[in-house]
Amino acid sequence: MEDTLKILVVDDDEVDRMAVRYALTKAGIQMELSEVGNGNDAFSILSTTAYDCVFLGYRLITQDALTLIQQLRSSEIKVPLVVLTSQEDEQTAVQLFKAGATDYLSKSRVSPENLVQVLRSAIRVYRAEIQVALAKDQLKESHEQLIRKNQELERQQQQLQMQNFKLSEASVLKSHFLATMSHELRTPMNAIIGFSQILLRPKFGQLTHQQADMVERILNNGKHLLMLVNEVLDFSKLEAGRLDLKAEIFDVLKVINLAVGEMRSLADAKNLSLLVQTDLQNSLVFNDPVRVKQILINLLSNAIKFTESGEVCVEVKELPANRVTIIVRDTGIGIAPRDFKRIFEAFRQVDQSLTRKYPGTGLGLAIIDSLVRMMGGKIFLESKLEVGSMFKIELPRQITLSAVGGDAQSLSVDSNQVFSPAKNPHHSSSQARQAPIGYPKFKL
Repeated sequence: MEDTLKILVVDDDEVDRMAVRYALTKAGIQMELSEVGNGNDAFSILSTTAYDCVFLGYRLITQDALTLIQQLRSSEIKVPLVVLTSQEDEQTAVQLFKAGATDYLSKSRVSPENLVQVLRSAIRVYRAEIQVALAKDQLKESHEQLIRKNQELERQQQQLQMQNFKLSEASVLKSHFLATMSHELRTPMNAIIGFSQILLRPKFGQLTHQQADMVERILNNGKHLLMLVNEVLDFSKLEAGRLDLKAEIFDVLKVINLAVGEMRSLADAKNLSLLVQTDLQNSLVFNDPVRVKQILINLLSNAIKFTESGEVCVEVKELPANRVTIIVRDTGIGIAPRDFKRIFEAFRQVDQSLTRKYPGTGLGLAIIDSLVRMMGGKIFLESKLEVGSMFKIELPRQITLSAVGGDAQSLSVDSNQVFSPAKNPHHSSSQARQAPIGYPKFKL
């Protein structure tokens, strides 16, 4: 051993102490050796001084080794204890180890070789025990920290649950408020629009040019406000899960042409070309025509709003797997890639300032996204700043029943690509072959 060891020999027999001292010296141990003759002195010196190892005689005048070991351990005085016994048997060994001894050696076997071996082993075991104890303390501390963190997490979770509950309650109240206000606003808005239209009819009196212009302004602004109110109402229904699709068979090209016709005056006012390109072998689909038109109106309205010159184009194409795609392109201001996801969020616009150039609720694309998902479709966006944007909607030719209201009838597509009512297993075969009124067969 290279380091100088502090060793204490405790024995009431001076000859035994000399034997230990001689053996350690003969073994070449670099040490600082102390000797005491009784347990009381040993306890006093060990209470104030740290030793690397203690050689303890088994029988002492005032107390035996077992009592001293127990006293040291109960006082949490940690030091390697090697007991030198006058006899060597298993019972003695068990008693010593239970009391807290590190090792033991029969006095008859004290020799430089045996003493060095026991000393090295005792110090090794002691250091291992210290490391284990330290590891246990660290583990205990980590466990206590983990318990405290878990308790803190539980408190935070309870706070989050309470906040979520409050947010959920606020969301319900907000949706209820939006729905109520939308209904309340639609009634006077419809009256304003209706009376404005009546005033513009010649049979109700001739208006001057200035009066007619003012009434037309009232009518157009009323329609715009009604559109905004309808957007808020639709969004509140979608958010609450109360909006159902009312599917039927219709000609998608007719719906597209109706939507384009309604938006053409806005395009003409900005000198924009509004084009329609179709490539459909069959234009019949099973979907909600009102909601499909709403999707188109919103896309066209955005395209015209954000396009100062050039054109807006609507394309309709066939897709594999019995799907169709509707594409709206424009040559407008475009959208930065970082804003692609944001623009589909409710009440979100690229320009959120109060002085923004382009007005609106920020609900149009959020409603489109929700409706397209309800229809089992997908929406894609391609855009480049100062070049233009392309919104592509892919829809199944026949939407699934999960998105359709309970009053709609189930339709299936047979092997001849024909829309027909789904067979009811409770009907007779003759009944199943007859298409009900309102659902004649259509070739795809």
